[in-house]
Amino acid sequence: MHDAEIINGLTNNYKHRSYFEKELYVQYEYFIKQGSSKYKLTYEDSFSAYSDAVLAAIQTIINNKFDSNYSLKAYLSQIFRNKCVDLIRKITNTKQKIHKSPVAPELLSHLPETAKNVISMLIDKEKIAHVSHYLDTIGKKCKEILLLSVDGYTDMQIADKLGYHNADVTKSTRLRCREKLNKLINATYE
Repeated sequence: MHDAEIINGLTNNYKHRSYFEKELYVQYEYFIKQGSSKYKLTYEDSFSAYSDAVLAAIQTIINNKFDSNYSLKAYLSQIFRNKCVDLIRKITNTKQKIHKSPVAPELLSHLPETAKNVISMLIDKEKIAHVSHYLDTIGKKCKEILLLSVDGYTDMQIADKLGYHNADVTKSTRLRCREKLNKLINATYE
């Protein structure tokens, strides 16, 4: 069926619109297989992207926003490509979140005691490495203040050591630095 027939059927013939929707869907159904091979998607994911693309195209045609300078095939192909890319991004982001998720404490309870200790040590080492990296990221002054604070120095002692006016200035600076550090750490585990 030609593009003009499908477009006219979708825009002018409400009674038979489902027939033309099906014609549009079936005419380019081979995109599903192409999506599976070209974008390395499962058949189901490619099918979902194609269905979304067809629905978007139908909506555009019904609302008279379709630019007739393009063929339906080219237009649908572009929408389908965008839907596949969106799906790939979604899948990739989901995988990254899964790999970033910390070990749940309830999972540790099922392990023997020696395994728990080893895993806890590995988790602690990873956290220390992250914190060390982020301390380098937040700046030299922040790193100095936070490390002195962790070593047990009071705000007054830090003020004297680093040349701040008083303990209050040190405290507000330390709290701002700690907030910067916490934001970086929390972003890692979100």
